[in-house]
Amino acid sequence: MVTIVKFITGLLLGGLLFASCNSGPSLQEYLVDKQEDNNFVKVDLATSLLYAEEDKLSPEQKEVLKTVKKINVVAYPMKDNEVEYTAERTKILDILSQERYQTLMKMGSNKKGVTLKYLGEDDAIDEVIIFGNDSERGFIVFRLLGKDMNPGDMIRMVETMDTDNVNLSALAGIEALF
Repeated sequence: MVTIVKFITGLLLGGLLFASCNSGPSLQEYLVDKQEDNNFVKVDLATSLLYAEEDKLSPEQKEVLKTVKKINVVAYPMKDNEVEYTAERTKILDILSQERYQTLMKMGSNKKGVTLKYLGEDDAIDEVIIFGNDSERGFIVFRLLGKDMNPGDMIRMVETMDTDNVNLSALAGIEALF
C-alpha cells in the first residue's frame, strides 16, 4: 500500500513539473534559429563596446553597466517580402505574448510601435526586450542580457549619459534600416 502511495505521489509531482514547464519557444531559441538566415541583420555585442571612454562614466553608471552583460540586436528589414515579414513578426509577437515576458511599456499601433518587456523580478531583471515594428520598414528586437538589472537605475543611467561617450558604430548597419 505504501509503495502505491509513493508511486501515485511521484506521478502527481512529475505531472506538475511537466505541466509547469513552458513548452513555447523562447526568444533566445528564435534568435539562435535566425543566426544563419540572411533575411535578418544581426549584431551581438558586449556593453563595454558601447562606451568610447568608460572612465567618463560616474561610479553609479559603472555599477549599472556591470549588471548588463550583452546586447543582441536582430532586425528584419522590409524588402518587398510582406508575407515573410508578417510570418516572422507573428512568431515574435507569439513569443512575447507568453506569460513569462512581462510588459513594462507599449506604445504605438499595429503598424508602427514599440513594446518593452522583461524577464525576471521587478527589481532584479535578467533580460530586457525592446521590440520595434514599422510595417513599412520592418521590425527590430533589442535583447539586453544581464543579472539583477534594476529598471529605475537603467533609466537614470540613460538619462544622464553623455551622447558623445556612446559608440554607436557597432549598430551602424541596423541604424541604416531604421
